[in-house]
This record gives sequence, structure tokens and C-alpha cells, in this order.
Amino acid sequence: MTIKEAQLRVDQWINTTGVRYFNELTNTAMLMEEVGEVARIMARKYGEQSFKKSDEQVDLADELADVLFVVVCLANQTGIDLTDALEKNFAKKAIRDGERHKNNEKLK
Repeated sequence: MTIKEAQLRVDQWINTTGVRYFNELTNTAMLMEEVGEVARIMARKYGEQSFKKSDEQVDLADELADVLFVVVCLANQTGIDLTDALEKNFAKKAIRDGERHKNNEKLK
């Protein structure tokens, strides 16, 4: 699925099953909640924290998809074409970071 297709599918889902978009502030709060769930998994799976019994069935892929879904919602409701935005972001990074990471001793 392309990013554009994802934006269309989310919009279709919101307008049928979801009834309507939550407002931008609510979706921003939901994004923070979803990112927190990703952080919780990362801290336990790759960090020093241990899983509680109730956390053992968590699914990182599903939580990352939740983050992506809310990001797409925010893009849709604010009129952002994520394909275009990502292309521009790559161009910015190519200029800004073209040599920076290659010359970073910490990355060698």
C-alpha cells in the first residue's frame, strides 16, 4: 500500500466506521498515547525494564501501526499530502545531513 492509498483508506474508514475524525487536539493526545505504548514495549524488549505478566502479549508491529494510523488521521484532517511531505523531508535531510553522518566519529 502506498502512503496515498493509506491516507485514502484511513479517510474511508473514518467516514464510515469511525463516523468522523476526532478533533486535532484529541488526535494529538491519542498520538502521544500510542507513542507511549511503543516506548513501553521498547523499554521492556530492548531496554532494562522487564515485562509484567499483563504485558507479555504486546505486539510492537500493531502499536507502530496505531501510531501510523493516527499520524495519517492528523495529516488528512490538516490537508497534508504525506507522500509530498516525505519527499520534501528526504530532500531536506539529503542537503542538511549529506556529509554530517559520514563524518561523525560516533557512528564509525
